[in-house]
Amino acid sequence: MDHNRADAGDLAEYGYQQELKRTLSPWAVFALGFATISPVVGIYAVVQLGFVFAGPTWIWAVVVAFLGQLLVATVYAELSSQFPITGGVYQWVRRLGGPRLGWLVGWIYLASAIASLTTVAYLGSSWLHMLFSDAELSPATHVLLGVVFIVVALGINLLGVNPVKHFLNAGIVAEGVASIAISVFLLVFARNNGFGILFDTLGAESASGGSAVAGFVTCLAVAGWAFLGFDATTQVAEETEQPRRSVPRALLRSYVFVAFTVLLTSVAVTFSLRRPEDAVSGKTVDPVFDAVTQSLGGWSEKPFVVVVLVAFFACAISIQTYIGRAVFAFARDRQLPCSTQLAKVGERQIPWVSLTVTAVLAGLGLLLGLNGNAAATLISFGSGGFYLIFLTVALVALYARLRGRWNPADGEFRLGRAGLVVNVLAVVWLLFEAVNIAWPRAELAPPSGSWVQVWAVIVVFSALLVVGLVYIAVAKPHTRLASPTNPSGNAPTSGNTPSSNTSPSEEIKAL
Repeated sequence: MDHNRADAGDLAEYGYQQELKRTLSPWAVFALGFATISPVVGIYAVVQLGFVFAGPTWIWAVVVAFLGQLLVATVYAELSSQFPITGGVYQWVRRLGGPRLGWLVGWIYLASAIASLTTVAYLGSSWLHMLFSDAELSPATHVLLGVVFIVVALGINLLGVNPVKHFLNAGIVAEGVASIAISVFLLVFARNNGFGILFDTLGAESASGGSAVAGFVTCLAVAGWAFLGFDATTQVAEETEQPRRSVPRALLRSYVFVAFTVLLTSVAVTFSLRRPEDAVSGKTVDPVFDAVTQSLGGWSEKPFVVVVLVAFFACAISIQTYIGRAVFAFARDRQLPCSTQLAKVGERQIPWVSLTVTAVLAGLGLLLGLNGNAAATLISFGSGGFYLIFLTVALVALYARLRGRWNPADGEFRLGRAGLVVNVLAVVWLLFEAVNIAWPRAELAPPSGSWVQVWAVIVVFSALLVVGLVYIAVAKPHTRLASPTNPSGNAPTSGNTPSSNTSPSEEIKAL
C-alpha cells in the first residue's frame, strides 16, 4: 500500500489523479507485453512472405529486425522509467518535444494501434476458419470471422482487468506449446535440411526482378512486423505496481523472450520443411502448419490450430487493452472530440467507452479484406505507422538528450553514457526501416489490388498527417492540456506542459 501511495503521489506531479486501479504485478505487465508482441502472431504472419521474397535466407532479415528493434526497445525502456504515465509515446513526446508534436504522435499512434488490431483479427480469422472447415476461405467470410475476433477481445476487456490477466496467461502457455515445445521437437526429431539452407534463396529473387538484395530488403520490411507491440507495457503504467522499475524491465524481458522464441521457430520450421522450394514458389501457403503437421502426423492438425488460436486471441485481447488505455490518456487531456465520454472509467475501473470505440474502428478496417488477400497490405500499413512513431520518439529523445533537457539518470532504468550511443543507432536503424516499409511495392499488394493498396502507407499516413495538422490549427487541442500547476486545463504557461505559443525548441527549454 505504501508503494501505491507513492505511485499515486508520483502521478499527481504530472497533474493526474489515480483513476485506474494498481493491480498489475510485474508478471502481469510482462504477460501483456509478451502477448502483444506474440511470437506466434508475429512469425506465423510473416513466414510465408519471408520465404516468397528471400527463401530460407529470410531468417537473417528476422535477425536484423530483432537487433534494430532491440535498440528502440532500450530507448523506450529509459523513457518509460522516466515518465510512468498511461499514454506512453504521446506523454513522452508531449513533454520532450512540445504539445503540438505530442498530439500528432498520439494521433498517428492511435491509427497504427487500431490497424494492428485489425491485422491480428484478419490473420487470426484464417486459423478460426481452419478449425471448422477445410473449404477455401472467401473474402466475405474472412472479414466476418475477423469481426468475431474483435468482438471476443472487446468482451473479455469489458469484464475487467482480472479476466484479461487470465487470458494473457493462457496465451503465454499456448505460445510456449505452439512455439517453443514444437520448435524443439522439430529441431530434434524432424530435421530435413542442414544449416547450409539458411544461406540459399532457392530462387526467391525471381519475385523481386532477379535481385536477391531487393528480395531481402522487402523481406526485412515485412519482418519488422514480428517485433511490434513491446510498448504495450507502457500503456498500463498507472495500473502497475512500482512502474518506474516494473514497466521498463517487463518491456525488455518480454521483447527478448519473444525474440528468442521467434528465432527458434524460424530456424525449426526452415530446417523441418520437406520441400522448402514449395514455400518459395507459394505452393505451400502456410509453411509453419505444413512443417508441424507433416512432422507430428495428421492427428495434430486440429489441436495445433486450437493452440495457435488461443495465442491469436490473447494477442487481440492485449492489443485491445493497450489501445483502450491510449485513447483514455488522450481523452483525459481533452485532446479528442467527445473526450468526456472517451475518458469515462466504469465500475470495473476500465475505460469502457474507449475500448468500445476502438473496437468498432478496427472492425471497419477489416473491410479492406473484401478486395482479395489484404494480409500484406495490412502488415505494411500497421508496421509503417509504428515505425514512423518509433522514429519520431527516438529523434525527440535524442534531441532532448543532446540539449540537456532530458536526463535519463532520473529514472530507475538507465544506461549511462551508453544511452546516447544506443539512441543514435536506434535513429539510424529507424530511418532506414521506416523508408523501407513505406516504399511502394506492387508485390506486397493483392494481385487485383488497386494503386491505393500499393501506396497504402504513404497515402494513408499523409492523409492522417494533414487531418492532424488541420485539427491542431482549428481546434487547438494543445491549449486544453492540464498540468500540475493548472489542473483546470486552460492554456498552460508553466509546469510540465510548455506554452502553446512557443517554438518546439523553446517548448523543450520550458521543461
